[in-house]
Amino acid sequence: MPLQARQETGFLNRAVRVKGVAYKYQVYVPAEWNKSKQWPVILFLHGAGERGDDGLTETQVGIGRAIRLHGDRVPAVVVMPQCRKEKWWTHPEMEEMALAALEATVKQFRGDRARLYLTGLSMGGYGTFGLGSRQSGKFAALVPICGGVRLPRRSNLPAVEEPAGDPYAATARKIGKTPIWIFHGGADPTVPVTESRKMVEALKAAGADPKYTEYPGVGHNSWDKAYGETELWKWLFEQRLSR
Repeated sequence: MPLQARQETGFLNRAVRVKGVAYKYQVYVPAEWNKSKQWPVILFLHGAGERGDDGLTETQVGIGRAIRLHGDRVPAVVVMPQCRKEKWWTHPEMEEMALAALEATVKQFRGDRARLYLTGLSMGGYGTFGLGSRQSGKFAALVPICGGVRLPRRSNLPAVEEPAGDPYAATARKIGKTPIWIFHGGADPTVPVTESRKMVEALKAAGADPKYTEYPGVGHNSWDKAYGETELWKWLFEQRLSR
């Protein structure tokens, strides 16, 4: 195939316009990508420290680093939108932007709508629970890492609307039986590990069968260990929506 006809792969710059606002984001396309088949697509939601508008920082922590270390474990297209500063993934405009980036990627890179996956860390872990519950039936599996539902009461966090009543039970009911693997560090000083524990129990009470890995003695950065788990990727790509 002539070089000029080859699909560019690796980390690619992209942008999407939502309600007149342009947002930069990144798409990772594996080297073996080709248009002869459909591909699984992962939507990754970064943490609070990677917020901004450069469209690049979100690749440096979490799934982007995991791909650079062990790209062979991730035979999928990965969408990495970037949340704006002073915003949160569960704000409606940020959810809309992330879904728009996902949709554009699915269309451009022959994404398989039966194999769309959602994962995120810290703020993105909250986003995974939130978006996963509001888009029930869209994703074949969810992987929230050191996230939760109820925000720690710190003044520097933006206001986010929480489900009324028991937010864990409400979120679990909406997620339903979507396959989910939750990760958290047992010594996390930033997002209490009880957030993940409560969600595990709420999901079980709602009839789901969640997977849960808690790393004893590990602080907030549980994502390097989680994304380094070979079994996570094996499990993830086994999940598929039945249409």
